[in-house]
Order: sequence, then C-alpha cells, then structure tokens
Amino acid sequence: MTEVADQEQQSTGHTSKYTRNNPFLSTVTYNRLLTGEGSEKETRHVELSIEEGMTYTPGDAVGIVPENRAIAVAQVLEALHYTGRERVLDHYKVEISLEEALRTRLGIGKLARGSVGQYAKLAPNIEGLKCLVGPENKARAEEYCWGREFVDLATDFPKVVTDPQQLFNILQRLTPRMYSIASSQAMHKDSVQTTVRVIRYESHGRDRQGVASGHLGDRAGEGTTMPIFLHSNNSFRLPEDTSMPVIMIGPGTGIAPFRAFLEERQATGQKGDNWLFFGEQREAMDFLYKDQFQAMHKDGVLTRLDTAFSRDQSRKVYVQDRMQECSKELYEWLERGAYFYVCGDATRMAKDVETALLDVIARGSNGTLDHAAEYLAAMKKQKRYQRDVY
Repeated sequence: MTEVADQEQQSTGHTSKYTRNNPFLSTVTYNRLLTGEGSEKETRHVELSIEEGMTYTPGDAVGIVPENRAIAVAQVLEALHYTGRERVLDHYKVEISLEEALRTRLGIGKLARGSVGQYAKLAPNIEGLKCLVGPENKARAEEYCWGREFVDLATDFPKVVTDPQQLFNILQRLTPRMYSIASSQAMHKDSVQTTVRVIRYESHGRDRQGVASGHLGDRAGEGTTMPIFLHSNNSFRLPEDTSMPVIMIGPGTGIAPFRAFLEERQATGQKGDNWLFFGEQREAMDFLYKDQFQAMHKDGVLTRLDTAFSRDQSRKVYVQDRMQECSKELYEWLERGAYFYVCGDATRMAKDVETALLDVIARGSNGTLDHAAEYLAAMKKQKRYQRDVY
C-alpha cells in the first residue's frame, strides 16, 4: 500500500478513534510462515487483534507502526559516539532519550538524498560530502544512497553531528507502513489479517532488513503488541451489485485483498462469479493460501483459479501469460460486466498486466489497440478497473 494522509478514515467515512498519531495497541494473535522450506521468499500471515468499534471493508489497509531494531540503533549510536542516554525533544517537543528517538521516532533505515543534504550542511568543508549535494550531483547522490542507511553516512563521514537534536533535521520521521488487509470482518470479527513479505538483504558489507517487515518477521511473535490503525481505501472495492463477476490479478503478496474479497463474498453469500489469477516462483513452496483457495474452488466460491509459477518450468510463466492463454473467456467475462482488479508491484507487473488486458480486449473484440484503450477507459469510468499497486 502507498503512503496515506495523516487523517485516517473508517470504512463508514467517520473519523476513526485510532489514527497514525494515536494508534491502537494491538496484540499479535497469529504470525506464521506461509512459504515452504527452500523458498527464496519469506512471506508471513499475520493476525492482529482489534477492539469493538474498529471496522474495515475488503480493500482497506492496516497501518503498522514499526520500531527500528535494537542492533541498528546501537550501530548508529556507535557511529555517532553517543550513549543513547542523551535527552532530545521529539517532533511534539516531548523530552525522550536519544535511544528511544532512534528506535521509535526517526527513520534510520533506507538513506534519503534529503538526509545527505541536511547532513552536508553541518559540514560544508568535507570534500566527499560536497560532491553529493546540489541538483548537479543528483545522480551521484542517488548512487551513494542506493542500498545504504544512515549508519553508513555517519560512518563514512564521522564527527559531523555535534548535538543529537540535529538528527531531527537530518532524518525523516519513522512512518507507519501500510499493508493490504487479507481478511473479511464478516468472517473474522475481532481481528485484522495481512500478508507480509519479509525483506532481508546484504549491501555494502552489512545485513539489512525492511523496517516493518523485519519487525514482523523477527520481533512480533504471538502475544507481542504492535501499534496499528485502519485505513479506508474507497477506490478499491467489490461491486455494489453483488451478482457481478469479478476478476482478480494478485501475484505474490498482491493476493492479500483478494483473500479478503473472496472471504467477504463467501461469508455474505454473494452470487457473482469469481476468477482469481495468482502467481509466484514455485508451486510447492510459494502457493500462498493454497488449501483455502483450492477449497473455495471446490465449493464453487471461486469459479476459476489460474496460477502461474514462474520457476516451475524452463520458460518463465507469469500471470499476464495466463491471461493471454484464456483471452477468449476473459473477454466474455468483461462483456458480462466483470470488474477487473490488480494488486501488487507497480513497477513491472501492473504495467504488464494492463498491456495483456488491452491485448485481450483487442483480440476479443476484433478491434485495434486504440479501440481496446477506449474500452478500458470506459471500464475505469464505470469503476470496473481498479488497481492497488505499490
């Protein structure tokens, strides 16, 4: 999910009691690995408690307020030559320790170009920093930031920070991360569930991890607490007419909202046909929610289930390839008024899926790509083409 405005709305449109600035302290009730042994990915299913009055609709997101891990905080303190006991004022002028500020208030992960610029202002005479600031050095600064965190900057250019309060000018705030909700409240009254890919990598000689996904992967066992809030996403909704067919394209963790969609249609007895496309690397270890989806298929909740496991054969096969293979049936569903949904990676997958969809429309209608583009534009206007990409 993308970043959202500070004012969170409940699905009803009323302001929620809990917001990013006043989150609900939720208990992690379930946190298990979805991927099998040998998978190249670590994807988890996480369930979080909510209290009465907290409501969500399939398509919404849960905001999770993470903490920076202790080892990352310790490395920054060491690079800055501070103990962590120093006192600072946070963004709301509340006095806290530097350790708490680095753990809960400041973004010490993924280095931003703006942080390098602010850091350089404190040491205008350091040659190595000079060549990373200004519009003419944008490309060089971006190259430096790639794969680095604040600890690298503080280590490469030491003794620049002379007062710990300066860090509030250098570093961005530690922001909540938004995850698509993977459950229907009609089926899970007291919990909100999500699907999380834990990001871990090595760069510039250090082990790194995603701030929120690493927190959920390593430090959010069952019984621990996480500050959360619910965020409404009114531009990603099931059809109001429950008899309408829906087509869902959700590779990887993009599957999350479609599990919510299907649970909702199942729990409330909606009669519309459902067609799900899911893609991942290997069926044996990466088929997320396999048993549940296969049971839904068997029960008729899921009319069609098409999968694309890219590494299970010599030629890589993706969801867009499966769309092309059944373009005739896809176009028939669209002509019946089907709603078409895409969730997941914005950089490549969503573009490839849209290209495939245009091709499906052109072939199905014996028309040109221009005609297909008009057809798709009409679908967008009717809210029959919806995307939740990040």
